[in-house]
Order: sequence, then C-alpha cells, then structure tokens
Amino acid sequence: MSKSDTPNILFLMVDQMKATASHLWGNRFCNTPGLEKLAQNGVLYSKAFTPIPLCVPARTALFSSQYPHCNGARHNNTYMPLGVRHSFQIWKEQGLTTGLIGKNHCFEHMEDRNLFDVWCEIFHWNIPNFAWFKGAKWHRPYEAIQKAHEVRSSMRVPSSQKFDNEMPCHRSTFAYAFTDYPIEDYGTSLIAEQTRRFLEQNRRNPFVLWVSFPDPHTPYEAPRKYFENFYPDRVEIPDRETDELETAPERTKVLFEMLRIDKEPEEHVRGVLSAYYGLVQFIDDAVQQIMQALSDCGLAENTIVVFCSDHGDFAGEHGMTQKGGVFYDCLVHVPLILSWQGAPWAGRTDSNLVSLLDVVPTLLKLQGIAIPPSMSGRLLPTAVDVPAREEVISEYGAGGPPFTMQDLQNREVTQGLIPLIETLKQREAEGLRKMVRTHSWKYVHDPLGDKDELYDLENDPGELSNICDEIRYKDVVAEMQRRLMDWSIQNESFVLNR
Repeated sequence: MSKSDTPNILFLMVDQMKATASHLWGNRFCNTPGLEKLAQNGVLYSKAFTPIPLCVPARTALFSSQYPHCNGARHNNTYMPLGVRHSFQIWKEQGLTTGLIGKNHCFEHMEDRNLFDVWCEIFHWNIPNFAWFKGAKWHRPYEAIQKAHEVRSSMRVPSSQKFDNEMPCHRSTFAYAFTDYPIEDYGTSLIAEQTRRFLEQNRRNPFVLWVSFPDPHTPYEAPRKYFENFYPDRVEIPDRETDELETAPERTKVLFEMLRIDKEPEEHVRGVLSAYYGLVQFIDDAVQQIMQALSDCGLAENTIVVFCSDHGDFAGEHGMTQKGGVFYDCLVHVPLILSWQGAPWAGRTDSNLVSLLDVVPTLLKLQGIAIPPSMSGRLLPTAVDVPAREEVISEYGAGGPPFTMQDLQNREVTQGLIPLIETLKQREAEGLRKMVRTHSWKYVHDPLGDKDELYDLENDPGELSNICDEIRYKDVVAEMQRRLMDWSIQNESFVLNR
C-alpha cells in the first residue's frame, strides 16, 4: 500500500470513562448520540477491557501493544520508556503526519516527542508550565483558557473543608462544580476546535492524529448546561450491597475507607455524578463536531476513527467515585468503537472479549503496515477475520509492599481525598495483581498475599459477592488459575524492577 493509499487514523481517547457511562453499553440515563452515529459506521465492541486501570500505564500499553510488566511502565509517573517499540515510531517511519491535541500522559522523552509534527497540550486543570507545543498553538487566547480553568485548578488540591453551597463543592471524599465560562474555553471544546483546524490543514497529508480529552477525569467540573441535564433527578445512584466488603480483599476495604460516599448527603452524591455524566455528554457533542469536520474536509472515507477510554471510574458503583487499584468492571471495562465509513463491517456490535492492546495491531493491519513481533495484542475480530479471545488479562502493581488498613489507620486523616493522594504512589506500586476475565467469570490473584477474588458475572454482574473461598467453586478457581498460569508462561517477563 503506497503512502497516498494509507488510510488516516483519528484516535479519539477520553480519560476515565467507563463503558457503562453511555447508553451504548447499557446506561439508562446518559445518551450519547455522537458515539451512536460513530458506531453506525463501524464496530462497537461491547466487551473491551484495559490492560491496567491506571492512566499512564494504560496509554503506554495501548500504543506499544505491550503489557505494563513488559514495557516497564507500571507506575503513573513512568512514561513510555526509551527503547520500547511503539506505534508513533512506526507511523512516522511510514512518512505520515503525526499529531497530539489534548492530554499527553504517555510520552516524555524528546526522542518520542520529536516524532510528532503537531503537539498541542493541555492538562486537566489548565495549560501547565510543563505543557509542550510544536506546530500549533491553541486558537483561543492563553489568558481566556486559564481563566476558564480557575475553578478546576482550585480543585486539584484536596481540601478538608466542606462547602455546601459554593462552587466548587468540596466534600471530604470528592469535589465537583458546574460553571459558566465561555464554552469555547473549556478543554473539551478547545480540543474539538483545534482538531477541526488540524483536519483542514492536513486534508491532503496522510496523518495519524491522537485527540486526547482530559474529561471525564477528575476534577469533576462541567459547564452548567451539561450539569443541569442530570441534576438532580435524572442521574441514577448505583445500588450496592452493604455487606459486600465482608468478602472483599483488604486493598478494596482500604480504598473504600478513603473513597466511600455513603456518608455524604444524597444531594452531593447526585451532584458529583451529574458533573461526571455532564462531562460525558460534553465529550459526545465534541465527537459530533469532529466527525462533522472530518466529513466537511472530505476525509471520512479514508480515515479510520477509534474511540476509547484508558480506564473507567466507579461513578458511584461499590459506593465510591474515582478509581483505585482494583478490577471491578466499572474500572476495567472501557468503551471501544472502530469506525470507517464504507467498511463492510459498519454498524455491527461485537460481543467478543477484546483488549486495548489489540487496537494498534489492528490499525496497522488495516493500513497494510507490518506488525512488529514485540506487540502482544491480537487483531480485533469483526474488523479482521480472526478467532476471538477466550479471556482478557489486566494487571496492577510493581511488586511493592501492601498498603494495609493498619497503615491507613496510622494516619491522622483516614477518609477522603487527602489520604488518597498522599498514599497514591505506594498503592500504585503495591502487589503484583492480575485479573483474568472470561464471559462468565472474573478471577483476581495477587502472589504477594492479599485475598483472591472470584465473581460469577452471569449471576452477579455487579460483582458484589466474592465467592473465591466457597468450596463449591473450587473447580472454577482451578480453571481460572490455569488460564492465568498459561498466560503468565507465554507473556511474563518476570522482571520486577524495570
């Protein structure tokens, strides 16, 4: 395939959006018509999973198609290591124009950044001092952008104060806000318009563009009109079993102690969830704007569009918000759409198990580019005629010591965002946890000693009861352990200190 025949790639990534935040994956109150239209020209993968429910390692895993234990990026402060073969190296070698618009959280070495022709960066709470620019600047004035992010910036530091009637609303466990800045100065709008300009400027240049939305990640701040779409009555608070922690491992109990929302007034639980889902709909509108720009530029038929998230968010499930080092589906089950106008598989839903590791090898295959042997991902079924996976794997930790309930109780503050942030690095490193998931079962194992988990996904889809210790499921546990062992033999590097 010649360079001129190579399809473009438009990679739309969001941060911390669980699959079930959209009606396309079963949500009952948050409709995403933009994503629905995108799926009509592609494949919607109903059971896609992240290889790790943590921002940086998930992104490095996706673009290298390597598990974190393999590429060495196990921590949230370990960006793509030098020497790891990744997709943007390959795309630049093919002579494609490359760009990043939005949040990075993946590449830090100049050898990697220099692979991009356009780099236009923004983070969750503003344009930080470390933001890098190449080939483009934001189309809106710097002062206006920073002004529109003042509230978000004030939410980045945990607060022990509880303001009931002010924005942002700080609770001990979470913070949220709705605001009235010019819509064009919020990050999601900035990214959509900047993407439109890139498409106009590169309509004759084969390209790969990574469009990376910081939303709906914390800080949970949404423009008023999106917040009010849900607050107070439209948003639904997930049910939970009050005794589910009785069978949970200690790491889950520790996380719940910090993130529990059951002690917060319902109005504020509805508030934080309304901000989260408001951000999801904000993104959906931005996707529609970008897809319209793609069509206006005459690029729709020669551009493969990917939509995905790096990982999910509790968003009220299991009585928590945000995320942590556990493997509930709300954190590992992510949205994934592969869209290409005119493709024979347009409009289909694929219910096979797939991994984010599978995205880049599939894109290379569709572009006619050789897939390097270093990539662990498989090809996505339906888009390519290949056998389906029997299981998916996710992992977490770098072999560090456990952070126990006693460690938490030894702190002056045990609940809320303050201990969550202050213990983050230790909890990201603890253990060597692995999840193996089939259609019917999920098993989690940590060889460093915490309690294992088994969930019957057919009879307990909410993962409310850990049945690993029940003798009647010993054969299921043995089978899941066998699957995990087979995977480990084929994939584990056993290098703990990369």
